[in-house]
Amino acid sequence: MRKLLALLAVGMLLACGAGVLAIWFAWDRMHEPYKGYSEAEQFVTIPQGVGSADIGRRLSDARIVSDARMFRAALWWTGQSRNLEAGEYRFDHPVNALEVIDVLARGHVYTRRLTFPEGLTIEEMSKIYESRGFGAARDFVAAAGNVERITDLDPDATDLEGYLFPETYALPRGMPAARLIGSMVDRFRAVYDETLRAQADAQGLTTRRVVTLASLIEKETGRPEERPVVSAVYRNRLKIGMAMQADPTIVYALEKAHRYDGNIHREDLGLESPYNTYKYPGLPPGPIASPGKASLEAALAPADVRYLYFVSRNDGSHVFAGTLDEHNRNVRQYQVLYFREQSARGSGRRSGSGKRGIVPPP
Repeated sequence: MRKLLALLAVGMLLACGAGVLAIWFAWDRMHEPYKGYSEAEQFVTIPQGVGSADIGRRLSDARIVSDARMFRAALWWTGQSRNLEAGEYRFDHPVNALEVIDVLARGHVYTRRLTFPEGLTIEEMSKIYESRGFGAARDFVAAAGNVERITDLDPDATDLEGYLFPETYALPRGMPAARLIGSMVDRFRAVYDETLRAQADAQGLTTRRVVTLASLIEKETGRPEERPVVSAVYRNRLKIGMAMQADPTIVYALEKAHRYDGNIHREDLGLESPYNTYKYPGLPPGPIASPGKASLEAALAPADVRYLYFVSRNDGSHVFAGTLDEHNRNVRQYQVLYFREQSARGSGRRSGSGKRGIVPPP
């Protein structure tokens, strides 16, 4: 009997020792950094709704963890099995199982940044989208033709020109163009908020007119201090029924007709297009680019000035005038004489903002 008890005690000690050894070994493996893939980086996608066993297999197959069962043991130890986020993850250096779990639990999904500056058209944005490797430009343009997200604000919209808010977006790999377009429209709606909409209503302006005016402002100047003044010029012209004569609308019309070569020629001022604000009075039929927040605000808060004209100083700024005579003098100084001098120096190039300014009416 004594021998039996002694054997049982030894067995229990051996079993406990083996258990302790197994626990120690598992603990050591949980903390051991691992990188089983040979590439510089490895991606793994965790679909929505998959269980911990499937996640462990995916990580093991991608050679991010050494063993799926060990990963599940680490997951049990941390108590994070219900907190892992779906998405695509990127790994580029050795990590242990606990670090992998922390990445997935925090939802550190891999994203790339895509920046759209203010004042771009759908076509221009689509080229950036494609050049950065996010997808085909035609898919971006096609997605921008879906107006469902904006019809409550602009029932006349035929595409999303002006409503794709210019900003930097963090996108996961493989994100379809339609989802990006949706995010851009959502961002526009957040910026063009209830406060701005209330201001527009108080001034009797539709969202479409506000965004159209803001797009002209955005294209005409990049200087914050000039935006309210440019807004005032256009608002003043609208009040008296004077033509907008905005060069950016000519450029937009030429681009839509696939005729823009980088310059506006005198004969272009007679182009047959509803966007030709030299030929047709009032605002163009819709936005000609995507304005930023400052231009949207300026459209609704013009400066208290009586200017009707402005022309480029060729350094990114503009000089404003309230009368045609004053404007003609400015045109002569900052356009005619300036470029005559440049030509005499043999440069033959225009400098500054590249805008021709508003040509005085005949």
